[in-house]
Amino acid sequence: MKEFKLKVAEKVIKINCNYDFSYDYCREYVTDETEDFSIEIESKDIEFESERATIECSDGYLELLAIHRKISEIMPKYNTILFHGSVLAIDGKGYLFTAPSGTGKSTHTRLWKEYFKDRVVVVNDDKPFLKIEDDEVFAYGTPWDGKHRLSSNIKVPLKGICILSQDKENWIKKIDGKSVYPYLYNQVYHILNERENAIKTLQIFDKLLKIVPIYKMGCNISYDAVKTSYLGMIGEEKWD
Repeated sequence: MKEFKLKVAEKVIKINCNYDFSYDYCREYVTDETEDFSIEIESKDIEFESERATIECSDGYLELLAIHRKISEIMPKYNTILFHGSVLAIDGKGYLFTAPSGTGKSTHTRLWKEYFKDRVVVVNDDKPFLKIEDDEVFAYGTPWDGKHRLSSNIKVPLKGICILSQDKENWIKKIDGKSVYPYLYNQVYHILNERENAIKTLQIFDKLLKIVPIYKMGCNISYDAVKTSYLGMIGEEKWD
């Protein structure tokens, strides 16, 4: 049994596992601070992930998925949920882009990085943690950062969530979160076992929609799409 500690969303988790793969994958988040809670990965956890997997995976990777699942199921106790989307930060403020698979949210995020260069930091390109603190929402990088492995171990205030769709023309509009409630809730990690944390997840999500502005955007693959989303969410006429 191998042991190491991760720090994600300001919580330290002691991991007891079997493979070096998990430690290597999460290396940027490893810490020696005192843990807030611990998890242990057993053979039954790897078997569970294997049954859910849609492609063949190594036991080391399945163990990593089990670590991700177990942490995500505990984090609602700390007002924190896992959200499927790509978060970038510009000038220290975070914006989350989400879309059905294949729509191009990672491509849109990449265009922001290409255009603004060092003004933009990719917080997490796939599965950031979102935490509510004193009526403000913060986004955190996590080791589970997509196929391109793009993340930063940082915390930023989340100032907008944008649902992307493909279109020939670029447009954006602010919407009522309730109108897209089912879609957005499906982007949140759903607790499988603990009823109390499942209820807590729903409460956090409801509060998140009341705090963070929600936008819907149609876009193509261009810098004009970046300009449209920038001006639509940030509301500044300044465009370099």
